[in-house]
Amino acid sequence: MRRVKVLFLPQPGGRRDSQENLVAAMGDRHDLSIFDHGRPVAPQFEGIEVVVDTGGSVGTREMMDAATDTRVWQVMGTGLDHVDLEYMASRGFTITHCPGALSAVAMAEAAMAFMLMISRRRNEAMETFKRARAGRPLGENLEGKVLGLVGFGASAQALAVRARAFDMRVFAVDVREIEPEVLERTKPEFLGAPEDLDYVIGECDFLSLHLHLNESTRHTIDARRIGLMKPTAALINVARGALVDEEALYRALLEGRIGGGGLDVFANEPPDPALPVYKLPNVYVTPHVGGTTINTVRGRAALMAENVDRIARGLEPLHQVEPGVNL
Repeated sequence: MRRVKVLFLPQPGGRRDSQENLVAAMGDRHDLSIFDHGRPVAPQFEGIEVVVDTGGSVGTREMMDAATDTRVWQVMGTGLDHVDLEYMASRGFTITHCPGALSAVAMAEAAMAFMLMISRRRNEAMETFKRARAGRPLGENLEGKVLGLVGFGASAQALAVRARAFDMRVFAVDVREIEPEVLERTKPEFLGAPEDLDYVIGECDFLSLHLHLNESTRHTIDARRIGLMKPTAALINVARGALVDEEALYRALLEGRIGGGGLDVFANEPPDPALPVYKLPNVYVTPHVGGTTINTVRGRAALMAENVDRIARGLEPLHQVEPGVNL
């Protein structure tokens, strides 16, 4: 197996875990260098055959123009809404990304944690604890509650399995036909098409979003659909912030027209923590960490390293992206 020159693009000032795990996964099989944001761009791309881009959001057009020797641009993440795919393709790169299965369990567990905190009113419970009191508030069991899943890909399927373990009822909507083996494993009580989304929203106690973000899915949950939710229902979003009309959601929460929210993603990140909606006792927020665990980072690094090995052997890299097709 020949050696391949690889350049890793870290987030400026970001965590080093992706870099460290990629170094460990690749070992000494290839020539891996780390992009230095303080040095000139062009010389760092000389002879580089494979670029690994953290999340796909680090690479600039200046970098792509400098990458004249690059064959493959690997996005070390799943979502592609923030990636300059058309320009990458115009430069002749083969583009790859990490499939949703690598972060599915992490996202499912994050959504499950939100549902547990909302149902057991954890914010209020902590306030009771801080006042040195006990016995309040009274929460509710998840048993028998309806979970509505918008999108039924890897993360939604993982959440369905976990919700069923809590004896929840699972309703789901997806644009594609779901394989029989997946249905046998996840056992949704109802599985519909996009035209059934309004029905599912009206029936569910928890509405959890599991869609890719593109122009057709932006604001899938808008003011009208928020109005279809039960006043006791909660919205869970661990996918992409712009799937929801945030202004409409925040109005509904502040006015008490829906029961709560569990939000890991936001239309603009980081969001303003001083917004009144984030201080509500029935709103739970985390800083876009739902899909990113140690396990996710290691799995993505292993996939990036495997693709470099494949390229070294003359094979096609896995999980290629076609702009306009894979979105």
